Amino acid sequence: MKVKPKKLTKDQIIETLDALYTAAGSLRGRATMKLFLRDLLTEGERVMLGRRILIARHLLRGESYISIQRTLGTSPVTIRNVEKWLDDQMPGYETAIKGMQATFAKRKQKSASIGTFAYLKKRYPLHFLLFPWPKGYRTEDQ
Repeated sequence: MKVKPKKLTKDQIIETLDALYTAAGSLRGRATMKLFLRDLLTEGERVMLGRRILIARHLLRGESYISIQRTLGTSPVTIRNVEKWLDDQMPGYETAIKGMQATFAKRKQKSASIGTFAYLKKRYPLHFLLFPWPKGYRTEDQ
């Protein structure tokens, strides 16, 4: 049954949000969070949350509304709402964006550090049972 937040008492809202935040805060790792959000939200809700985070990321970079509209195909109203949340000193967005940037940087660095041959071995390990490593080309993980 769908309940409108306006019909809940302040205590009910606090209790509900506390349960949500506690459940989300207890999760460790991207895979666990992904499963939690997939079970909790519809695909449309997940996409819309993700798009708002992307809008915040673009705004924090200093991009214009028009640039964001062209890139993401969002309305100026949505961009304005996200900007308003950022301007209201909502630290949650900025904290999430900083954490996301750090994670993306780690991923990029990790993928750049893997050599082509090592990448292929990691990607297709069974193929390398037939073909040994070339002489002098051993990595640390072997």
